[in-house]
Amino acid sequence: MPKKEIVTDFRVKDMLVEADIEFTPQWSSIKEIDEALKSASKSGSGKVWFPEFTAVVKDFLIVIEDKADTNFHKSLDDNSLISMDVQSVKNYALNWALHYWIHLAKNTSYNKIIAIWISWDEKKHKMTPLYINDRWEYTELNDIETMISFSEKNIEEYYTKEILKEETREEKQLEEIQKDASELHNDLRNYWSIQDKDKPLIVSWILLALEEIQHKNFDVDDLNWDTINTDWNKIYKAIEDNLKRARVSPDVKRDKMLNKFQVIVDTKKINEKNSTLWKTPLKHYTEFIYEHIYKSIKYHNSSEDYVGRFYSEFMSYSWWDGQSLWIVLTPKHITDLFCELVDLQPTDTVFDPCCGTAGFLIAAMHYMISKTDDANLQDNIKQYQLHWIELQSYMFTIATTNMILRWDGKSNIVNDDFLRNEPSQLQLKWCTVGMMNPPYSQWSSKDTDLYEISFTEHLLDSLVKWWRALVIVPQSTFTGKTTYEKSVKENILKKHTLEWVITLNKDSFYWVGTNPCIWIFTTGKPHNSEKECKFINFENDWYAVQKHRWLVETAQALDKKQHLLDVRRWEKEAETKFCVNTTIEASDERLHSFYYFNDEIPTEEEFEKTIAEYLTFEFSMISQWRDYLFIKELDDE
Repeated sequence: MPKKEIVTDFRVKDMLVEADIEFTPQWSSIKEIDEALKSASKSGSGKVWFPEFTAVVKDFLIVIEDKADTNFHKSLDDNSLISMDVQSVKNYALNWALHYWIHLAKNTSYNKIIAIWISWDEKKHKMTPLYINDRWEYTELNDIETMISFSEKNIEEYYTKEILKEETREEKQLEEIQKDASELHNDLRNYWSIQDKDKPLIVSWILLALEEIQHKNFDVDDLNWDTINTDWNKIYKAIEDNLKRARVSPDVKRDKMLNKFQVIVDTKKINEKNSTLWKTPLKHYTEFIYEHIYKSIKYHNSSEDYVGRFYSEFMSYSWWDGQSLWIVLTPKHITDLFCELVDLQPTDTVFDPCCGTAGFLIAAMHYMISKTDDANLQDNIKQYQLHWIELQSYMFTIATTNMILRWDGKSNIVNDDFLRNEPSQLQLKWCTVGMMNPPYSQWSSKDTDLYEISFTEHLLDSLVKWWRALVIVPQSTFTGKTTYEKSVKENILKKHTLEWVITLNKDSFYWVGTNPCIWIFTTGKPHNSEKECKFINFENDWYAVQKHRWLVETAQALDKKQHLLDVRRWEKEAETKFCVNTTIEASDERLHSFYYFNDEIPTEEEFEKTIAEYLTFEFSMISQWRDYLFIKELDDE
């Protein structure tokens, strides 16, 4: 076997190990597969040949073949179908894999077979899966970057999304949340004339009251339009009890939350029996929230910010929206990505100074707890290792509710202005990771402190030396041209090291039209002029906006994220169209597009295709009597 193919085999093996897929090279430990492979000659000569790797994951049989040259990825016949002649099967990875899965489909009891053909050279690779069903019909699937989709944890979801083209259970649940939020919005409008910005607060209040069900201090059935002890009085008492039980302190914090709840205490309409509902609107809301939100939070171990989802949905119906107050809530797949990019550990302490509805803290808590079985450490994470600041009082209330519902105990949240806190005082929290999605577009020429880059610098200065910070901000922050922005960009590098810049999908915040990027820093370490940063183009993350739905995760999203994490964690080489390593100047735009250069040599197939397209064009023009287009004019002598 050529040395290059051996290297390719090792690369593929590493990917299988990383995905935790048990495999066998050149043969199978399962008898019926091994027997079938012994009779699978690719040349028809009867000589035994085996694919590079085989694996069985659940009820899926996976067959892998690779080549050390992307020029030999696949060969098509005159009908643009995969060619099955002997030479094509011998020389092309796809055709070779196709040969095997046809044979295995006919000679084994496996009805779900995925054959992956891989072409890999020094700078790039191409991996394309095929799927064959129980009728031996095959489907060519989208290219992949890693093997993560075929792990035991992920293969069913991949099968559902990519092959069956159906929604997963989680997607159906989120779609239901959107419908529920729309229904609740309409009910709040129809049965209770309440300001739009208070609607998410109502959800928070009722959720806190529902927490008292497990302590026998509250029951939805007790809401019965009593004119003396009103339904709201009962809910308010349950909220008060729950805040004490959750040990929300100091008292001023608890009082701030209770004062927010006072806005509806005297509203008669919600405490009176409604002739359409045959109950009070407040009981109707409570029943609805219990069934559609509370159960999702309490009984699904997820990093999903359900209350934040409702908040975003409510605001989408109103003139008062997050954008008008510069509030852009971070989607779950981004908050999860932050945790993975820095590989949060149970010993980390996380700080979010612009916490919104607490999306980053929910994701961080979920991620850190999932990495330890130590109950004491898990409790410590909840009690002491999550620190946050929120300026807006209603957001502060929602965020605190969100964490109480997740059993965080004593919430380390402060209703304050982050920019008015001294960095030296914030460093005393000894936070090891900072995460931030600052308010967008608040700044003006007279109020430069509110630039997104000002929030970024303040966060970096607030973390102790040698720790990590991640911020997500609009691209304009990276390309800012004002004198102030230039000075801050330069000043940041004098104190902190820029490690990574990741350009994200332009639809990540599709409801407000912001093109976001992620900055990753090491704090307290001046940026060395010879330091190479990584600039990533992650615009193609395979999340897509679908009609009447939120941003949707497609089957390829997990694979694309894993490729990003591989490059991040293991320093794996990547094509320059995905990753550029380079030193930077203070005045640079600091985006992948600024540094990108095309260093790819066209493949033989690409060259032949270009020549063929040119010749076809030339023939077409000549046939239309336009051959003058190809006659070079002679210079006048």
